[in-house]
Amino acid sequence: MSQKNETTILALALLLTVGIVGGGVWWFTNGSGFKIGNTIISNQETGSNPSLENRISFGEKILTPGDISPAKKEGVQAIAAKSYDKAITNFTAALKLKPNDPETLIFLNNARIGSKSYTIVTSIPIGTDPNISLEILRGIAQAQNQVNRSGGVKGVPLRVGIANDDDKPEISKQIASSLVSNSEVLGVVGPNTSDSTLAAGTIYNSGQLVAISPTSTSVKISNFSRYVFRTVPSDFMAARSLANYMVKRLQKKNAVVFFNSQSNYSQSLKSEFVSSVSLEGGQVSSEFDLSKVDFSAAKSLEQATKQGAEVLMLAANTETLDKALQVVQINQKRLILLGGDDVYTVKTLEIGREQAAGMVVAVPWHIDSDPKSDFPQKSRQLWGGDVSWRSALSYDATVALIEALKRNATRSGVQQALFSSDFSATGASGTIRFLASGDRNAPVQLVKIVPGSRSGTGYDFEPVR
Repeated sequence: MSQKNETTILALALLLTVGIVGGGVWWFTNGSGFKIGNTIISNQETGSNPSLENRISFGEKILTPGDISPAKKEGVQAIAAKSYDKAITNFTAALKLKPNDPETLIFLNNARIGSKSYTIVTSIPIGTDPNISLEILRGIAQAQNQVNRSGGVKGVPLRVGIANDDDKPEISKQIASSLVSNSEVLGVVGPNTSDSTLAAGTIYNSGQLVAISPTSTSVKISNFSRYVFRTVPSDFMAARSLANYMVKRLQKKNAVVFFNSQSNYSQSLKSEFVSSVSLEGGQVSSEFDLSKVDFSAAKSLEQATKQGAEVLMLAANTETLDKALQVVQINQKRLILLGGDDVYTVKTLEIGREQAAGMVVAVPWHIDSDPKSDFPQKSRQLWGGDVSWRSALSYDATVALIEALKRNATRSGVQQALFSSDFSATGASGTIRFLASGDRNAPVQLVKIVPGSRSGTGYDFEPVR
């Protein structure tokens, strides 16, 4: 492809990015209206590195950015002053104004709790990725609301704390140390990324506090710790499904992979895909690092084509998704597209559009994948729209902790319950069981980009049947 053509396509992609990204589509962002980017984490504090005290809240401070209603502000002030009846009134009013705000629902449920409760905390990147954090919080809030409205955990309500780790491994470790030292905390949901989970996992392991990540997929987490679990399938499962689809269903044998060498998740997915394709009788003839300063989408595709690539696999992470979507635009549908779960976002639909149509992505969960599940209907009633896989898998992580607390409401009891051979719980994505490795015993779902109206972009992800 000529340099002129490449420049034209990149310019178009940039215009699409500027014009579309942040549009607030319900399907993935659930109309949160919160800004994307670095933000302050509370009303009281500004700065890039707030203290740990200001990173953790049970309702006495607001962590999510964006416009905050006076009712929510007054509710937080009431909790801080231990005026719980007033807090309940204010948070109820705030939810009427913004019914899809999971932080408010969590704070409302916390305000309703009397003297005794079981406590869990979620570690999420509110300061750097509020939209992903809100998706995770919706799953946790739904599980907390459900158990507390039905009488609690054997009569004891569930209290939920929220910790902002900015998806930074060092901060995740500091938060982990703080939670380990708080004897009231009986379990953790998170962290979000594999890098943060691996970093904080060392602390949770030494402190013997269970952490269940709903979103960390790196194979390095398997057998990493007796206290680190996950409800999301590992990259091994995703890579194996994609490789099988490529060789058996598409009858293609030669692939090119685009990945980020600086991301544990991206490296993991890439390596597992290379191995899985080889086991299926195919080959990955070329690999390109999206994080390199001199990366060129056009030159990479030209080289891959010369080496006989028939399939283009995007193992990009969130930070390199824009570059991956440049590759999609320049590819012009010449190579068949596959992708990992970080590609499963409304941004791919918005920017990729017709050039991304037909792309098959391996995801942990799709809202239409199990017609028998009542979770989609209940989540729509609660939030007023469809939720993402992060919400579903966060709900599952919380449900797993609740079930473990029912068996034995101590730190060691929770860990032993999760590892028990007869442990099971019913989650959004089916039965929750854990292997000895800490992995969830569950398959992945393949979805394809097709024309549709659900997302509001003109394209949707639909299950591959």
